Amino acid sequence: MRSERIFSTSSAFTSTRETGEAKGSVGRRSFLKGVGAVGAAGVLLPVGLARAQEGPEENSGSLTKGDAAILRFLAAFETLESDLWQQYNELGGIQDSELPAGSGNPAYTQAIQVLDSDMSQYIHDNTEDEFSHMNFLNAYLASKGADTVDLSKFKTLQGSTADGSANTARLTNLLQLTVDTTWWGRYRSRDKNPDLDPGFKFPAAIPGLLNGQFRAIPKNNGDLAPHARIQAIANTAGFHFGFIEQGGSSLYPQLAQRVTSPEVLRILLSIGPTETAHFQTWHDKAGNFERLTDPTNGLVFPELNPLSPIPTGFTEEDFQTNLIMPEPTTFLNKKFPVCSIIRPTETKGAAMAALKSFVDDGLFMGQSKEFMALMIDLAEDADEARRECFS
Repeated sequence: MRSERIFSTSSAFTSTRETGEAKGSVGRRSFLKGVGAVGAAGVLLPVGLARAQEGPEENSGSLTKGDAAILRFLAAFETLESDLWQQYNELGGIQDSELPAGSGNPAYTQAIQVLDSDMSQYIHDNTEDEFSHMNFLNAYLASKGADTVDLSKFKTLQGSTADGSANTARLTNLLQLTVDTTWWGRYRSRDKNPDLDPGFKFPAAIPGLLNGQFRAIPKNNGDLAPHARIQAIANTAGFHFGFIEQGGSSLYPQLAQRVTSPEVLRILLSIGPTETAHFQTWHDKAGNFERLTDPTNGLVFPELNPLSPIPTGFTEEDFQTNLIMPEPTTFLNKKFPVCSIIRPTETKGAAMAALKSFVDDGLFMGQSKEFMALMIDLAEDADEARRECFS
């Protein structure tokens, strides 16, 4: 497993349109079902990342170009989520014929159940939901004669070899995560909204998870003991669940503002609330983590009831672990009264921001430049989409 990121969270970004750098020779057509190529639109790219080869636009069938691009990007993201949730389910979820095979890991399952005794069922159902979203979005694209997304070529990463894992190649890496837990403070702030306060730094619930690369599943059976080690891995997973699903909670309403077809709008407005239901569940369960220090790496899961010191702009109550509803906050304009909302919902650059959050998380460590070029182009196309008006 490579130890370096494909690109660093702190590295500079450059635009191919701004620099005019030569595009790479990586073709995109083999990664989309049907015809397909990339269209550059000034996307901010990581330094040194090759661009995909220019060519004809993807086939949108009877959909508008923008609607097809949004659905393809969401299908790709649901594919990634299906892959990572499958890994969680194989080790800690319910094992049945509804999902790809695993056999469960008793030690990991027991550690996960510290967060809630029903965690195995919740993990299973979240996994099943993501597979259903992936399959539906691709089937809908195909029904309209539009290109669909197939990322199976990129299942090249080594996942867990611990007992219970299917030990197959993966799209995503759950063994070296840098988990951003600022969603905890962002949903509790009563006067800060990332849409209106883009420069505000929301406090992280578990600051240590931003300062390293941590496992959310056991790499092998050596991670199953001592207790504090496997429990720290389960704690990390609990907060990672919330991180993943809060992204979907925002992404669907963000991109819904750009679609043209009422039916495509209906799809986004129907799937989006399911992602929010997931997030609400994981927000609740994450707070039940066991307070401890991982003896292998010093990662600290601190007491949050009460939190000390209290972050600027927050009260002691704001960080208590049973405060799981979104606190009312500023929305649209600070002249209006506060309102309890999903946050953020600003649509500009939404797809690229979602992709970058996954990269910063470490989910793609070890993936190829070809994979990253494809994902960037899918995000770019989704962000270029505009609602069209017909006379």
